[in-house]
Parts: sequence; structure tokens; C-alpha cells
Amino acid sequence: MPTKPEILKRQTVARSRLFRADELHLRFSNGEERIYEKLCTGGPGAVLMVPMLDNDTVLLVREYAAGIEDYHLALPKGAIDKGETLMEAANRELKEEVGYGARDLQLLKRVHLSPAYMEHGINILLARDLYPERLPGDEPEPIEVVPYPMKDLVNLVARPDFCEGRSIAALFLAREWLLAHG
Repeated sequence: MPTKPEILKRQTVARSRLFRADELHLRFSNGEERIYEKLCTGGPGAVLMVPMLDNDTVLLVREYAAGIEDYHLALPKGAIDKGETLMEAANRELKEEVGYGARDLQLLKRVHLSPAYMEHGINILLARDLYPERLPGDEPEPIEVVPYPMKDLVNLVARPDFCEGRSIAALFLAREWLLAHG
């Protein structure tokens, strides 16, 4: 495995309400020096859940996404609040977004959207043994919950309104976990 580059200097070059961008001055083991920029996280992290209503039905949410300026289908997700565990955050977000809690939460994987320039990662959890419970959320409008059959995953991924990469990866991870563990 290669030796990590030495960080010669690190400084914040931009900041907004949601993001901070840092500049890293690096020296690689071969003596080459480069300047990289990266988007940094601002809190304890995030969770994305694959809520299984039954053995074959996943609950998706349809909500507005400012990045694409349109509505899209995705899995429920949200930030981990300070002092919350992964499991507490996952259950709270489930209750806020789909109106269910989960008695069984399995951490499947932590993924990074673009590790070349983003620090942010998200924890993917499989949520099973759901029970109805709703908490008020922070969304500006009600979220539509869309039950979808896992056996039709290929057609879901082909839909133009299902375009969020983390949700696609999470569904395939969940499908494989469910096949291996029942």
C-alpha cells in the first residue's frame, strides 16, 4: 500500500451555511507536491435507510431535490443529530419520513459519494420489523411514501425519477444481504 501524502498546509477557502471547502497542500512520497480542494462535513454524519415493509416491499420517498430542480424517488435519509447514535438517527428519520420505526436495524456499509473531493459519507442501514409511528419532520411539504417491490429493482433503477446513486447502491446492498441472511 502506498504511503499517504504529507499534509503541508490546510486552510478553509470557502464556507456557506451547508458546506466548507478546504485547500490541502500535499507532498507525496515521491516528492511531488499538489494542492487539492475538498468539501468537508459539518456534523456527526448521516444515515440512509432501506425500510422493508415486508420481505419484498421497500418504502421509497418522493421529495423535491434542489440539485436537480425536480421531484425524485429515493430512500429516506437524514443527518445524525449531535448526541444520537446511528440507530437512533435512523429510527428518527424513518418515523419522520415514512411514518414507521424499525425494531431491527442492520448497518450494511458506509459509502462516500465522491471520495476524491468530498469528505462526506453516509451510513446505509437495512430497516426491518417495521411498526407504525410518526414524528414531525423538518421537510417543507409532506413526503409521499411509495411502496415498491424489491423483485422489480431493475425496472426501478431504469426509471428517470430514480436517479440518486446512494439509493441505488443501498438497494443492491440490501438485496444481497437479504439473500444471504433471509
